[in-house]
Amino acid sequence: MSAASGAHAPPSARRVVRHRLIVAAFVLGAGTVFGFAPFYLFFVTVLTLAALLAMLDGEHAWSAARLGFAWGLGFFLFGVSWVYVSLHDFGAMPAPLAALATLLFCAFLALFPALAAYVHARLALDPGAKFMLIFPATWTLLEWTRGWLFTGFPWLGAGYSQIPLSPLAGYAPVIGIYGVTLATAASAGILAHLWRSYRQKQRVSLMFAAAALAIWLAGWGLKAVEWTEPAGEPVTVSLLQGNVPQDLKFREDRLQKTLEDYRALALSSASRLIVFPETALPLFLEHVPQAYLSELAAHARRNGGDLLIGVPERLRDGRYYNTVVSMGSSPAQRYRKLHLVPFGEFIPLRPLLGGIVGALAIPLQDFTRGPEYPQPLEVAGQRIAVNVCYEDAFGEEIIRQLPQATLLVNVSNVAWFGRSIAPQQHLQISQARALETGRYMLRATNTGVTAVIDTRGQVVNAAPEFTQVALTAHVPGYAGATPYVRWGNLAALALCAFLLVCGWTCGRRKRD
Repeated sequence: MSAASGAHAPPSARRVVRHRLIVAAFVLGAGTVFGFAPFYLFFVTVLTLAALLAMLDGEHAWSAARLGFAWGLGFFLFGVSWVYVSLHDFGAMPAPLAALATLLFCAFLALFPALAAYVHARLALDPGAKFMLIFPATWTLLEWTRGWLFTGFPWLGAGYSQIPLSPLAGYAPVIGIYGVTLATAASAGILAHLWRSYRQKQRVSLMFAAAALAIWLAGWGLKAVEWTEPAGEPVTVSLLQGNVPQDLKFREDRLQKTLEDYRALALSSASRLIVFPETALPLFLEHVPQAYLSELAAHARRNGGDLLIGVPERLRDGRYYNTVVSMGSSPAQRYRKLHLVPFGEFIPLRPLLGGIVGALAIPLQDFTRGPEYPQPLEVAGQRIAVNVCYEDAFGEEIIRQLPQATLLVNVSNVAWFGRSIAPQQHLQISQARALETGRYMLRATNTGVTAVIDTRGQVVNAAPEFTQVALTAHVPGYAGATPYVRWGNLAALALCAFLLVCGWTCGRRKRD
């Protein structure tokens, strides 16, 4: 029921209706989290988006914005509340301040669905055009904006909920994750419009039902396409998961045990490629004992391959990087992290916020950005596109190393988020990158989820979280380029622009 349906009710009754709508929108947003990992109920996202649209019907623009904000607040509070864990449990921020910071962060993210709802209600266009064309394009463009504004936070984009099980995942190699978002939002818009027609006892247009069916059938068909092909000999890999608790990771009395644990894991592996997690060695590369590195490199050479070691690296001029360095049969090569985490790896607006952030127990807050266009590392007979931690949330940055790269490797330390759903959400993001690029994705993490993901985005092997293990697999390299590798996000953005023009033109014509 919309607020408009109670327009002739007493003011007190209208307020009750309004409050119930806001609560319902909040609950719908919170429930949307079940559409994502670790639950993978992809249809939930379509249903809750459609329900939000149904609630907006007949609402004034600012009332719609409040409902969109409530939906977004519920979604992000339940979806990314693990931010509190990193701030309080491991960042030593007082609980009230950490809770407030998490709330404000989620409130900021909720502004994006609020704006989408406002635009939907504000435009006086034919409902069919708004639901089927304008809303999907607006929602997608706002998610894309969220992915780059203030360095970007694309986490929990609607498209990720469809990876890898939904037929809509078939769009990922063609138009990327924002294309999947567009298909998801379009499906929700069509469903909401069909419900609107039924509720108002209007004739249900078969065109809309046919459009929804076409979107899903096309996605299902695209899932069967092999966009890339195996290249060269498969390689044996071992992905090391040291399971070092975050609160102990940088303590001096724990350092020796951490080094020994990773040494033992590496030396127990006969794989040609051995991958350590992000900052697995919690001291600058120059301070790692040379004998330790020599032993690891010698072991890699005996295996006829290489190691990739996550370790901070400091240069003589004082700059330091979040680095992955190769050692073994090939000359030493480096990948230096480009997309740094605000507040965790660099401090934005340092004159204003430096004092506050300085109170956090977060080491190494001033990393330097690596090269904008890195080259794949040539190791173990493969060309490896390395990315560090949440860099794999930015698909258009990953494809900068393609199509030259034959494998993707992500090294992460999500111990910062404790026993939350964040590691599983991050795994789903990696699944999307494998789909977009038509490459295997190898994930080596400190506490989980360490996994091997195939070109269809399916997890073919994974280690249990919070265990110490070397996950071993036999994986092929891949060659070729998916359409997304060639076009990046441009195709999805162009499609959004086209839908907006069509929606505006057709919507005004039918309205008149």
